[in-house]
Amino acid sequence: MRERWPLTLRGTGALALAAIALVVAQRAAIPELMYFGVLMLALVVCAAASALFVRASGEVVRTVSPEVAEVGGLAEVRLSVRVRTALPTLPGRWSDDLPTGLRGRAEGGFPAAASTLRRTGAPVRLRYEVRGVVRGTYAVGPLRVSTTDPFGLIRRRFGVGRATEVTVAPTIVELGPLPSSPGEAGGTRQSAALQLGQGADNLVARPYAPGDSMRRIHWRATAHRDTLMVRQEEQESSPAATVVLDRALSRWSPAAADAPGGDRAFETAVSACVSVVARLVHEGYTVDVVDSDGELLAEPVDGGEDAEARALAASLATVRARADAPSRRVVPASAAASAGPVVVVTGRLHEDDVLALRAAAPRSTMAVLIAVSDADGLDTRTATGWHATTLRPGGDVAHAWADTTRPEDARVGA
Repeated sequence: MRERWPLTLRGTGALALAAIALVVAQRAAIPELMYFGVLMLALVVCAAASALFVRASGEVVRTVSPEVAEVGGLAEVRLSVRVRTALPTLPGRWSDDLPTGLRGRAEGGFPAAASTLRRTGAPVRLRYEVRGVVRGTYAVGPLRVSTTDPFGLIRRRFGVGRATEVTVAPTIVELGPLPSSPGEAGGTRQSAALQLGQGADNLVARPYAPGDSMRRIHWRATAHRDTLMVRQEEQESSPAATVVLDRALSRWSPAAADAPGGDRAFETAVSACVSVVARLVHEGYTVDVVDSDGELLAEPVDGGEDAEARALAASLATVRARADAPSRRVVPASAAASAGPVVVVTGRLHEDDVLALRAAAPRSTMAVLIAVSDADGLDTRTATGWHATTLRPGGDVAHAWADTTRPEDARVGA
C-alpha cells in the first residue's frame, strides 16, 4: 500500500520491453519489432489513462463489536464494502487506518471487482481485530484500496467511505464483593437490597406516563398487560454510594491534563474508579461519580444496572486531570456528609492532604481511600482514618480493593 511507483511488476516489464523493442528495431531495422514496441507502449499508456480518468469510489459500513472497546480488550471490526467502478479491476490489497489508541492488523487481500456501469456490485465482507491501547475517542478509517487496471499494469489507489468513531473505555476490573455485614458496608443497605434485584419484580407497577424514565420500565408487567408499565419509584429500596475521582493536577503528572494515556498513574486511577462503580452497582447501590470538587462526572447509575455501569466507563474515556481548585479538596463536602459508602480514588498525597482527609472522614463506616502513587512515605491507612491502601501505577486494582474492604481483624492478621 505504500508503493510510490505507479506501475506494477507486469507494467514495469511491459514498459521496459517496449523500450528495448523500439531501440533494437531502430538499430536492426526490424519493422515488426517496431510495431510490437509501439503496441506495448500504447498498452501502458491506455492503462495509465484509464487509471487517471476513470475514478473508482465506494462506501463502507463498519460494525464494531463490542461497540465500546476496553483498554487491553479485543474488539472485532466488520466492514461491508461496496465499490463503484466503470472498469473491472483485478484482485488487490486493502488497509484501514488505525489511530494510536488501537492496535491490530487492519489489512489484507481485496477481491476482483466487476464493472458497476449496468448493475450494483455485491458487497465485500472484511473483518479484523483490534486491541484497545489508550482510552479515548478515535476515528478508524478511511478504508484504502489498491487494485490494478484490467491488464494488471497500473496500480489504482482510492479511499472508500468515511472514518468511524470508536470509543476505548478504561478497563473494568472484576472486584470482590462487599462485606456481608450491613455494618461493614456502611450501615445503609436495607434488607430489601441485600441481594441484587431481590423484590424488584414484586413492586407495584403503573401505566407509563410521559416523562417517566425508561430505566423504570417494568418488563414483566408490560408483557403481561400488553401495555407499557413502570415501577413505582417510592416502592424501591436503592441505597446510595459515592465514588470520587480526584482530578486535581497537583496529585498527578502534568501529562494527565494533556490527553488520555499520558500519565500511567491517572490511567490506573480511572480504571479503579470505573471498577468500583461496577462493583457497587452490581451490589445494588445507586452510585454518584464526582470529582474532588463535587462536580458530577456522569449521570448517577441505578443499582443493578450493570449495562449502565459500562456505559459510564465509556463516558469517562476522555476524562483528564485539571488545575486545582482554590480549596484543593480531596473529598468534596457532599461525599464527606454521605451516610452511604464513599470510595475516593486519588493520586500522590501530601501532608496537608492527609490532615484534610482525617478531618473529612465521612459518617459511613465504609470509607475507602485508594491512593495511586509510586512514592513511598505516607502511611495512608493509619494517618487518615480511612480504610486506605496505596496502589502502584499499573498495579492490581482487585488486590487493592480487597485490601481496603476486608474486615479490620483480617488486616491485622495479614
